[in-house]
Amino acid sequence: MPLAYVGLGANLGDREAALRAALERLAAEPGIELLAVSAFRDTAPVGLTDQPRFLNAVAAVGTELAPRELLERLLAVELALGRTREGPRFGPRTIDLDLLLHGDAVVDEPGLTLPHPRLHERAFVLEPLAELDPHLVVPGRGPVEALLAELHSGACRTSTTSTSTKPSSSSG
Repeated sequence: MPLAYVGLGANLGDREAALRAALERLAAEPGIELLAVSAFRDTAPVGLTDQPRFLNAVAAVGTELAPRELLERLLAVELALGRTREGPRFGPRTIDLDLLLHGDAVVDEPGLTLPHPRLHERAFVLEPLAELDPHLVVPGRGPVEALLAELHSGACRTSTTSTSTKPSSSSG
């Protein structure tokens, strides 16, 4: 079963409850097996900085769904949890689910780019990816640990309210 990674984030309302609700819904989706979740990280906003801090995590999921179908499921979970697309890009949101990686897939089509186009620039994504699989290689970019080493960011703090599990398999 192919391994995919999903980024989760929220900065409005009860951030932790929003991430946990999204994880529960993902785990209940047909064709998606929740394998592992990183620790939750309290992070500063990127882009539009005049907004509340985010709580971020990454989930490893096993799925036979094609990348586009998995993305559609993620968007449906966001909608079910009250996500709206109003307001500025990179602005505040109740929940955000991003398809980061889908096996070794490289996709560049309207509405879907894999690997996620800003993944290599975001410590709040690279740190939990490295936590889940330190040997993970991002197609076209290289090893997660090397990408993380290139960033000079102290913006992430690991939350003590979450536990993490390790995925049973590794994506290369």
